[in-house]
Amino acid sequence: MRLLFIIGLLTCGLAGVSHADELPNVLVILADDLGYGDVGCYNSASKIPTPHLDRLAEQGMRFTDAHSPATVCTPSRYSLLTGRMAFRNGQRGVFTGVGGPCLIEADRLTLPALLRQQGYRTALFGKWHVGMTFFDHQGQPINRNGLEAVQQADFSRPIPDGPIHHGFDEFFGTACCPTTDFLYAFIDRDRVPVPPERMLDRERLPRHPYANDCRNGLLAEDFDHETVDLVFLQKSLEFLESHAEQHADQPFFLLHSTQAVHLPSFAAEPFQGKSNAGPHGDFVFELDYIVGQLLDALDRFGFSNNTLVIVTSDNGPEVPTVIAMRRDHDHDGARPWRGVKRDNWEGGHRVPLIARWPGKIAPETTTDATVCLTDVMGTCAEIASFELPDDGAEDSFSFLPVLLGRSNVGREYTLHQTMNLSLAIRHGHWKYLDHRGSGGNNYEREGPWGMKQFALPELAPDAPGQLYDLASDPGETTNLYLERPEIAAQLKQQLEQFKSSGRMRPVSGR
Repeated sequence: MRLLFIIGLLTCGLAGVSHADELPNVLVILADDLGYGDVGCYNSASKIPTPHLDRLAEQGMRFTDAHSPATVCTPSRYSLLTGRMAFRNGQRGVFTGVGGPCLIEADRLTLPALLRQQGYRTALFGKWHVGMTFFDHQGQPINRNGLEAVQQADFSRPIPDGPIHHGFDEFFGTACCPTTDFLYAFIDRDRVPVPPERMLDRERLPRHPYANDCRNGLLAEDFDHETVDLVFLQKSLEFLESHAEQHADQPFFLLHSTQAVHLPSFAAEPFQGKSNAGPHGDFVFELDYIVGQLLDALDRFGFSNNTLVIVTSDNGPEVPTVIAMRRDHDHDGARPWRGVKRDNWEGGHRVPLIARWPGKIAPETTTDATVCLTDVMGTCAEIASFELPDDGAEDSFSFLPVLLGRSNVGREYTLHQTMNLSLAIRHGHWKYLDHRGSGGNNYEREGPWGMKQFALPELAPDAPGQLYDLASDPGETTNLYLERPEIAAQLKQQLEQFKSSGRMRPVSGR
């Protein structure tokens, strides 16, 4: 895969094709581990150029108080696709390799299924990471993580519970983190067209501080760790071109789910050394390029004026990434927040979110309305005039009024979860963590790759939880649990109510 090939796709095809005007197209670009401070329009001190993301913010709305539903991949993606917090199904951790079964229940309404019911053509290209069922050679489901499980899989058998079984018409991508999780092979709809047949030789991969998250696994002949994101880009560009040619009377929903910028930071050759911020900076720079290419494709095929574009991230930046980027390039992907990926502090779940919808969203606008990625489903439901059932999207609220400039008020309460199901709740400027410590990373670990170097003094070591006033203390430095016990108790009570009721969104008619 070469850069010129991708550019070539953009210079051919149909320009100015008419398309459905009644409902907008929806393009969601979901980056992986992109931190709040990795994007120039969010961080004036960023060392990484992100011109396309910055231009998108100038053309639309930049959210400063947007949150991933969880501090790691799998639960965040479940919640984006279902409008429901993932802790409710009790799943801990994340899937790797052939791990499954699918976390999305068979009868659960999903975002793509909702839009498909309203006439949308739906597609996902890239990372899935919500679980799939693979079978062994005896036809028995594996549903286990790790290398041994991958080695037992019979890749000739169809996958029964992937994206095309949960609302997507088209899917091409990977089961889990594309260049990390033991299975280095593409999936086309419900099949692995080129099975992985040999062990990965990691000695042939780049070696640098951002290359150490690639597990030893099985590799397919057509799988190149450095060009994965360009393959995904090609698929999305082909989808947009085919939609313009063959489905101009339909709106589309496209979820472009990148490997970038999850470790290992293996940017494709055209981007290597281009950011002046090391291999990870190059990877962020490649992500920015991908965003630019998708936006250019919308222009080329006449979709831009009737497409809602949302670019965001599934959680905060990764631990070794932040450590090395702070040390080597004076760049802080979590800036200005405390914590990183896996932590329940803001750096673990406060993410960039940029939205553009010409003629609907005013350009060059910034909002501090609190939103969560669970709310994408409620927002799309309102746009598509779909009435959500009581047994679907239980934690989703529409932020369409914010997008349209009719309100600057987001959700009243927001829940946060970690991979071990530690929970927190936000209400206005108050944030209550129902646990001690980060809820994720070990801040006692010493050494150059340990997080102890970033640990803050605990001013209330006897408190069973944490309470922060984000208005006066956005860095979450002063635990007010013992000083304001009445607020901690109120938020604890509300958290328990949301847990026991199984929902945040009110039941219809109430």
